Amino acid sequence: MRAVLSQSLNSSTLPAFADVQHIDNEELARLLASGATLVDIRTEPEWKETGIVAGSHLLTFFDDKGRYDAAAWLAKLGSLAKPDQPVVVICRTGNRTRAVSDFLDRQAGYKKVYNVKYGIYGWLKDKRPVEPATQTLAACKS
Repeated sequence: MRAVLSQSLNSSTLPAFADVQHIDNEELARLLASGATLVDIRTEPEWKETGIVAGSHLLTFFDDKGRYDAAAWLAKLGSLAKPDQPVVVICRTGNRTRAVSDFLDRQAGYKKVYNVKYGIYGWLKDKRPVEPATQTLAACKS
């Protein structure tokens, strides 16, 4: 799986599959209101720096050196959302989540994948609400 993800993550010429939707903040708000699972794939320092969208599940994909363990990450995601449920992924600017959303669609079999195309920075630029990550982080660690 690691080799396949590397290929997917490193290839910007692959055609986009119809099931990955690159969404704006209005669509993110609508999906959250409908109960979609939002996964913030950033690192802990990033969460602490900007805060998080309320209801986010904090699940780092790439570490600070760009390394990842796709199988372990996918196992954790499976406890949050099944492949037939909508999953929204968010990062800082939408770049990392573009690769992760393609992976979820192409390799992991998720049917409804949404990438927040401008990430948390776009969310903040639109003056959308965030909450401190501290309570969510404490719950994740316990």
